[in-house]
Amino acid sequence: MGIFSRLKTLISSNVNDMINKAEKPEKMLNQLLIDMNEQLIESKRAVALAIADEKKLEREMQNQSAQSGEWERKAMLAVQAGKDDLAKEALLRKQEYDRAFAEYQKQWEAQKASVDKLKESLRELQNKIEEAQRKKNLLIARAKRAEAQQKIRNTISSVSGNRTAFDAFDRMAQKVDQMEAEAEAAGELEDLSANASLEKRFAELEKSDSSADLLLQEFKDKMKALPEKSS
Repeated sequence: MGIFSRLKTLISSNVNDMINKAEKPEKMLNQLLIDMNEQLIESKRAVALAIADEKKLEREMQNQSAQSGEWERKAMLAVQAGKDDLAKEALLRKQEYDRAFAEYQKQWEAQKASVDKLKESLRELQNKIEEAQRKKNLLIARAKRAEAQQKIRNTISSVSGNRTAFDAFDRMAQKVDQMEAEAEAAGELEDLSANASLEKRFAELEKSDSSADLLLQEFKDKMKALPEKSS
């Protein structure tokens, strides 16, 4: 189980520092997955070595069992041949292999139990890494959305806090109002000037016509006063 403890220690020792320094969540998550997969490969190698040791113990155990069976067969041959001394020697050798078999069996069973646990832990680790891979894109999308929202808030806050810009707009609005008022006043003055000129022209015209009528009437009266000429 030490290989997985080392993996946990490595990730735990690095992850807090990575999170604190992370400016780009996508980069950090990708690096974490790279580290996890590298440790997964190392863990698989270690588990493979443990499985190889188990297989080796199993072969040795089977070999001891086969040797025990072989000396048992030889003891039977010796008994059948009436050679009890050889049968005793064969049985003593068989006993040695039986003890060795029992020891190898004990070691093999312990190794097999350890390997089974390692395999289960390896499967769990691989499942967690696959789950992390699936979550990565979701976390990156959430991080980008949060970053965009923060930028928007910063922009709004910056604009809202910049009273100079808003004051400039207010002053410009006042200036435009003044320009419009001045333009309307100038227009009214032009209209007044035009009306006054027109009225003056008509007054002069009327004055001119009245004066001519008066002169004509005076001339006619003067002519009537003259004596008539005899023909």
